[in-house]
Amino acid sequence: MTGNKPMTFSTKRVPALLAAVMALILSAFAALPAVSQEITPEHLALARKYIDLTDHSGIYEATIVQAGINTYRQLLPQNPEIAGPLNTAIETVISVYKGRKGELFDQMARVYALTFAPEEMQQIVSFYESPVGQKLSKANAELNSTIQRVMNVFSVNLNTEFFAKVRAELKAKGIDT
Repeated sequence: MTGNKPMTFSTKRVPALLAAVMALILSAFAALPAVSQEITPEHLALARKYIDLTDHSGIYEATIVQAGINTYRQLLPQNPEIAGPLNTAIETVISVYKGRKGELFDQMARVYALTFAPEEMQQIVSFYESPVGQKLSKANAELNSTIQRVMNVFSVNLNTEFFAKVRAELKAKGIDT
C-alpha cells in the first residue's frame, strides 16, 4: 500500500480470480440468446438457491473491497495527507453496498435460470445440497486459488519456452532474431 498508514479494511478474502469471474458473468449475459423467455418464480428461486449454496468465497464482498482498494490507490497518491479521511470515506461507502448483495445474486440467478431448465436446476441444487456438493462448494475458493497459481507458473514457463521455440524455428530458416 502507498504511504505509511495501513488501510483498515481486510483484503484477505479478495480471491485471485475475481476479475475473471466477473468477466465470465458479464460474458454470460452477452452470450444469452435474445429471447423474451419468461422464467417462473420457482425456477428463479432454484437458481438463486444454487447461488446461495455456492457463495463461499464472498465474491460480492471481495468485489466491494477491491473497489475500495482501487479507489484508495487512485486517490491517495494525488493527496497523501488525506489517508485517514479517505479510509473513513471508503469504509462508509463499503457499508452502503453491504446490503445490496441480493441485487447482484438475483441477476446471476437469472443467468442460470435462462441457461438451465427447471429440472436441471433442481438436479444442480440437489447436488450442492448433498455432502459432496457442499464439500466441493466450500473447497472451490481454495482450489481456484491453487489452480490460478499453477496456471500462472504454467503461463510463465509456456511463454519462455514458446518464445525460445519460435526463435529456434526462425533460426533454422536462417532468420536471426
